[in-house]
Amino acid sequence: MNANTLTIGEVRLSYCNLFQPKPPYNNPSGDPKFSTTVLLPKTNTAARAAIDAAINAAINTGISSKWDGKKPPMLAICVHDGDGPRPSDGEQFGAECKGMWVFTASCKPDRPPFVVDGNVQPVIQQSEIYSGVFGNVNVSFFAYNSGGKKGIGCGLNGFQKTRDGEPLGNSVSAAEAFGMAQQPVAASTAMPATPGYAVPGYAPAPAAAPVYPQQAPAYPPQQVAPAPTYPQQAAPVYPQQAPAYPQQWPVDPITGQPVPAGMPVMGM
Repeated sequence: MNANTLTIGEVRLSYCNLFQPKPPYNNPSGDPKFSTTVLLPKTNTAARAAIDAAINAAINTGISSKWDGKKPPMLAICVHDGDGPRPSDGEQFGAECKGMWVFTASCKPDRPPFVVDGNVQPVIQQSEIYSGVFGNVNVSFFAYNSGGKKGIGCGLNGFQKTRDGEPLGNSVSAAEAFGMAQQPVAASTAMPATPGYAVPGYAPAPAAAPVYPQQAPAYPPQQVAPAPTYPQQAAPVYPQQAPAYPQQWPVDPITGQPVPAGMPVMGM
């Protein structure tokens, strides 16, 4: 390896993002990168000495490649004291940084870091690598001159997990969230949540079921117009017997029918 590249162990990771490039946590509009914050115990003096040597090698390279042949009088160095203020805003580092040397290592999206287990086999299950995990990290320190800023940054080459640690941040396990010892907030003590926002630690009171009438409402009886009545007419009565002809009418000998008075008889 180059003089500015080394493996550091055992460290703890924070703001761990080794599988998908994302903008820096403190610069959401920045370029997406693979990155992690490395926490090195101050008790590991040998590792700190190796880091200082790698930084000095990067400075010597930067004098000729980045800074026009001379070392800048003020250089921003990426390694910080976890017991002091953050250089970005002057606030204190988180509690996990106490007693640690702190630095962020990153790499571009086209060069993802290797992530392996104790047997140097690729870690397939991404959930195995999280903020709070312990392991060995391989990094390269480099000189930069960008936007008027000059200093030493840290490139991330890869990480080897050695053991699990307590996850950092606000994440909880399923057992912690829904275990037998964990009781949900009673409805009587529930605090109503703002629409679209879940209030941590409170459960919204269940909405009362709508009450519907059990019987149909009574409406005034509707007046029904009576059906029209049509006059009933008697069916015509037809004579059931042939009309009686007068006996005095002569009978036509040809037709056999009576001949009314005044009509000629065909057979005569």
